[in-house]
Amino acid sequence: MDVDLIFKIAAIGILVSVLNQVLTRSGREEQATMTTLAGLVVVLMMVVQEISELFTLVKDLFGL
Repeated sequence: MDVDLIFKIAAIGILVSVLNQVLTRSGREEQATMTTLAGLVVVLMMVVQEISELFTLVKDLFGL
C-alpha cells in the first residue's frame, strides 16, 4: 500500500471537514451533508480501486 493514498484520504477528509463547518455555520446544513456524502463517495471509490488492484495481484500470483 502506498503512503500517498493515506495522504490523499487525509487531505480529502480535512477539506470536507472545513467545507462542512463553513456550510453549517452559514446555515446550509443540507449542502454540508451533501458535501460530506460526496467526500465519502470519493474516498470509497479510491479504496475500491486499491482493493481491486489487490485482488488482481492475488489472482495473478496464484494463477487463477
